[in-house]
Amino acid sequence: MRLTPNGINVLSPFNGCSGALLALIESNIPVKTYISLETDKYANTVSQANWGNTVWQMGDVREFSRDLYRESYLDKNPFDLLIGGSPCQDVSFAGHQKGLIPGTRSSLFFEYVRLLKEFKPKYFLLENVRMKQSNMDIISDALGVQPIKINSSHFTAQNRVRYYWTNIPQTELPKDKGVVLQDILEPDGYFADRDKSFCIDANYFKGGNLKSYFEKHRRQLVFSPEGLAHVGDADLKGHGYNRRVYHRKGKSPSVCAASGGNLEPKVLVETKGKKPMWRKLLPLEVERLQGMPPNYTNHVSNTQRFRMIGNGFTIPVISHLLGWRTLGGMD
Repeated sequence: MRLTPNGINVLSPFNGCSGALLALIESNIPVKTYISLETDKYANTVSQANWGNTVWQMGDVREFSRDLYRESYLDKNPFDLLIGGSPCQDVSFAGHQKGLIPGTRSSLFFEYVRLLKEFKPKYFLLENVRMKQSNMDIISDALGVQPIKINSSHFTAQNRVRYYWTNIPQTELPKDKGVVLQDILEPDGYFADRDKSFCIDANYFKGGNLKSYFEKHRRQLVFSPEGLAHVGDADLKGHGYNRRVYHRKGKSPSVCAASGGNLEPKVLVETKGKKPMWRKLLPLEVERLQGMPPNYTNHVSNTQRFRMIGNGFTIPVISHLLGWRTLGGMD
C-alpha cells in the first residue's frame, strides 16, 4: 500500500498488528498518514513486515502528545480519525473485574480520551468487550455517545460480540452474510460441528480439550471423520460429549432424521493409529475468522499469532462501521 496525499490522517492507539489499516483499505478509504501507538514487539513486527514505513510506529500511547506530533510531523495535518480498542483485561467478564480504576491495564482507556481531547479528530471509533454496565457508562459518558453492539457472526463464521463507540453516522447491520465455519477450514478432512465458531480470544494459544469445548463453549475445535463411529456400533456410556451426535459435513441431525451412508448419525470416539480425532483451528483459519488476509501474521510464532489475532479487530465489522459509503468520504 502506498500513502496518498489526498488521504486521511489516522491515529491508532493500541494498534496491535494494524487491523484498522486493513479495514481502511477494505473500505477504500485512502490514507495519508497512519500513526501506530503500540508497545507489543510481536505486533509491531507484523505491522512492519506487512506495511514497512507506511505505518509510523510511535511507541507507548502514554508518551504520545501534541508536542511530540509537532516534532515528528507537520502540525498542519490534524487527525481525521482516532481508532483503537483499549485493553479489556480488567473489564471483561472473563477477567478479574478490577474495572477502570487507575493502575489497571484497562484504565489505559483514559489515554484514548486524552488523545481525543488533545487532537480533536473529526471522527473516532473505540472497540471493547462485554462488561458491567457501570464500566459501560463510564466509557459512554467520557466519549459522549452510546455503544453499538455487534456480533461478528453477521460478517464472518465467528460468534464474537463487541461494543463500539463512534461518532461516525451508521447504517443498519447487513443480514448474515452466510459464512459458516466449514467454509474457512483448510481442506484436510476435518469438519466443524457448528456453523459459527466460538469467540477466538487472546488465550486460544493455550490449547483446548473436549471437556472445555463442550462444557464451557470455548476454544473452538474441529473434528476428523476418522474419529467418528456409527451410533449403532458405539458405546454411548461416559462423558456427555461422547454421546453427542455428529455429521461429517458439520451438521448435527437427530437420530430419527438421518439414515444411511454419510447421513447416518455418528458419535465422537477415540481412535488409535489414525489422524487425531480433533484439532484446534490453524492460525490461517483464525485469520479468516477475523477477516484478515491469508498468513498476514505469519512473521512471528504461532503462539504470538493467536494472541494478536484474538486481541485484534474483526476487519469486516470495522470496515462496516467506518461507513465510507454513508459519509461519502471524510473530507
